[in-house]
Amino acid sequence: MRKTATKQSGKIPAQPGPREVASVKPGVPTDAESVIPGAGPSTHPGERPTVRLRDAGPDDAPRYAPEWLELREGPDAAARAGDLIDPLRIRLANLPGKAGLVIHDLGCGTGSMGRWLAPRLDGPQHWILHDRDPYLLHFAAVASPRSAADGSRVTVETRRGDVGLLTPDALAGASLVTASALLDVLTREEIETLATACTGAGCPALLTLSVAGRVELTSSDPLDDEIADAFNAHQRRGGLLGPDAVTVACEAFSERGATVRLHPSAWRLGPAESALTAQWLRGWVGAAVEERPELKEPAERYLRDRLEACRAGELKVVVHHSDLLALSRPTGGAS
Repeated sequence: MRKTATKQSGKIPAQPGPREVASVKPGVPTDAESVIPGAGPSTHPGERPTVRLRDAGPDDAPRYAPEWLELREGPDAAARAGDLIDPLRIRLANLPGKAGLVIHDLGCGTGSMGRWLAPRLDGPQHWILHDRDPYLLHFAAVASPRSAADGSRVTVETRRGDVGLLTPDALAGASLVTASALLDVLTREEIETLATACTGAGCPALLTLSVAGRVELTSSDPLDDEIADAFNAHQRRGGLLGPDAVTVACEAFSERGATVRLHPSAWRLGPAESALTAQWLRGWVGAAVEERPELKEPAERYLRDRLEACRAGELKVVVHHSDLLALSRPTGGAS
């Protein structure tokens, strides 16, 4: 999942989540030039997530293209772990003194998380959408859902800027914190900051679609594992956690007294998702080559063959992710 120009939109591009950055390097695949700016599953040196948990320049250029987020909104929705919704509903129903839910969506992009989750929760909801990109925030506000599962009203507000000084006080009154494809573009310190803020506020967190570092392509190719290993190494550049993020987040929330539940949330991409698969492939292979330049020549052949299979409707890809539900101990006396 790096964020910057990738999130989901509703009616105005459609969507996906925080984290992809793409931009193919010179020398990597032939038709890679058609890659959507800001698409793909990788970031480049010096780039940070759209939403930062610490110092961030509010005028930093966005990195996630709405088009990328639009491509991935459907597969994201299909992948998210619906099995985590019931325990979340139970916790939300038991929160003290709540006339309605206040939900902070970090790195909201074009608002796909709200479009997926709001209709699955009962009662009035007020969503506070955080992102550094005003363009994406506009999409998120315009395409936000208007009603909850029981027909109650859903309202939204947008907040531009870093969630920089994320503290329990910043989440005062929050019922829930959500994010998609965010954990894997954070450092250990940033995840600990997030866990401290959520648990300090007694606020549950639903953090979806974190990369797990495993990919399955059908049919297989001898280069699959080498590309995957190089990509995972690229994801860990600059202290970012990449595929290690979920484990670190589980530890951080658990150490602070939260009950943590994990559930797989894989993308399962076939012929119907060929446009997304092609963009993902370009970003995936491009990042691997950037990490290990010696892969350049075999990777060009590999990507060309994979894109041809994708266009022919013959390629199937499973990109493994994990969803995490952290149920912090409520403040205010609720059980």
